[in-house]
Amino acid sequence: MFSTRPVGRGASARKYDLLTALGTYALSQSKHDQRRALRLMTLITARYNWARDELAVGQREIAQLWSVDERTVKREMAMFRAKGWLVVKRQGARGRVTQYGLGIDTLLEDTSTTWGCVGPDFELRMGQGTAEPDVVPLPVRGVVAPPDVSSGAEWSLAQALLHAEDPGTYASWIAALTRAERAGGRLTLRAPSRFHAAYVQTHLAGRLLTACQDVDSEVSELRIVT
Repeated sequence: MFSTRPVGRGASARKYDLLTALGTYALSQSKHDQRRALRLMTLITARYNWARDELAVGQREIAQLWSVDERTVKREMAMFRAKGWLVVKRQGARGRVTQYGLGIDTLLEDTSTTWGCVGPDFELRMGQGTAEPDVVPLPVRGVVAPPDVSSGAEWSLAQALLHAEDPGTYASWIAALTRAERAGGRLTLRAPSRFHAAYVQTHLAGRLLTACQDVDSEVSELRIVT
């Protein structure tokens, strides 16, 4: 999936991909939501520091950029925070403006329904990427129980292997996946949300397929659906 910090090699393309995703999503919405997204896109394009993941602009300057009054700026910025599209990194104080970061994960989740409108290549690039970066598991409290393997199903056995290898990642991303169907060598798993499915497909698909093949050599393909 799209890097949470679009910097480094290929960064320019990833920045345009994010703006494309946001713009395409906006065009599928009402005129009010379209205008709101256009305001954010303009602000990102004009003032966002991608290298530092930072947006630090005063309300007066934003009002001028958007051709609105400062009251409108205050309302719209609050809306972006509420949606999770902007995240406060440092609260403003006397003589210092609020510093924001982009909520890229939320932006991707909210716009994923319209990626296909751009084209299958864009959807593949945004949803799968080209490599499996390191996965940082979410914090896990207490002991993570191993899966029930009494059914003998290939997915239950594979889950047991994955749990033994990395209980944290298992609890965060793998435990919620359920077996949907098996058709020949293709095993289909169901995720609780589109974002969850896209994340697993991007970061864990290879690891999951290997575990499945370790317990059932006839598994040749793994699909993640919602």
